[in-house]
Amino acid sequence: MNKKEKESWVIHLFFGITSLLMILPLLLVLIASLTDEQSILANGYSFFPEKFSLDAYHYLFILDPGVIFRSYGVTIIVTVVGTIVSLLLTAMLAYPLSRTTLPFRNAFAFFVFFTLLFNGGLVSWYLVYARFIDLRDTVWALIIPGLLLNGFNVLIMRTFFTTTIPPTMIEAAHIDGAGEARIFAQFVVPLSKPVFATIGLFNTIAYWNDWYNSLVFLSRAKFFSLQYMLNMSLLNIQFLSQNSQNTNAASLMQSTPQETMRMAMAIIGIGPILLAYPFFQKYFVKGLTIGAIKG
Repeated sequence: MNKKEKESWVIHLFFGITSLLMILPLLLVLIASLTDEQSILANGYSFFPEKFSLDAYHYLFILDPGVIFRSYGVTIIVTVVGTIVSLLLTAMLAYPLSRTTLPFRNAFAFFVFFTLLFNGGLVSWYLVYARFIDLRDTVWALIIPGLLLNGFNVLIMRTFFTTTIPPTMIEAAHIDGAGEARIFAQFVVPLSKPVFATIGLFNTIAYWNDWYNSLVFLSRAKFFSLQYMLNMSLLNIQFLSQNSQNTNAASLMQSTPQETMRMAMAIIGIGPILLAYPFFQKYFVKGLTIGAIKG
């Protein structure tokens, strides 16, 4: 075995161990969610539990399935709509910033960069969306505040356009009579699939994991996102188990699989996003590395 092959084996071994360390905790959570509650209380978490059980999923999906499925629907709609709109706005801002012919280009780019360093604070942020735009108790409160346009994503996409799209191609399209909208839609977008997939994955994860907007802007349960509903359930279980003096409530809490339900909620929350990741992985590394070469 020569030196190059030894280095290759070391690299593969390193990344293999790293991947295993990342997968094992997730596997433990999945197994714990399928373990009998009494087995966990007696023996702790284990990769080889004494007794499997579906009680946690039974409580979540069978006893009150409407809440879970409604929250799933809200989160899926918000994630799909938010990702598409956010991706479109990010590209429409990043593409002009990548063009050297744009007047005041550096000033606009600095304005985007400035939002990464400073913001207006929580109070003014809330007042703008709650009082002036009045997004409270609407589904738009889950899409617009804090998630719709991110300066970091704009800079990555702008750098990708600058380093990947040849200016001569744009000039040739202009000579052939194409307008800016047609150049962007028919030439720039097809050549920028890696960065669109990368930013799309960023936006998808951000929308899927968000629970803060539900906490701040929503009071009607029908708009609660999945993550916020799971968070509330965890807090309610913890509060009742620690403070309940009522006999019936205490009896109910004893029969509820608290530990396994926490694990089941984690699996329910991350499951769909893990299934979606392989579809983005093909473009993810290429889009991120090319977009981050220059600031």
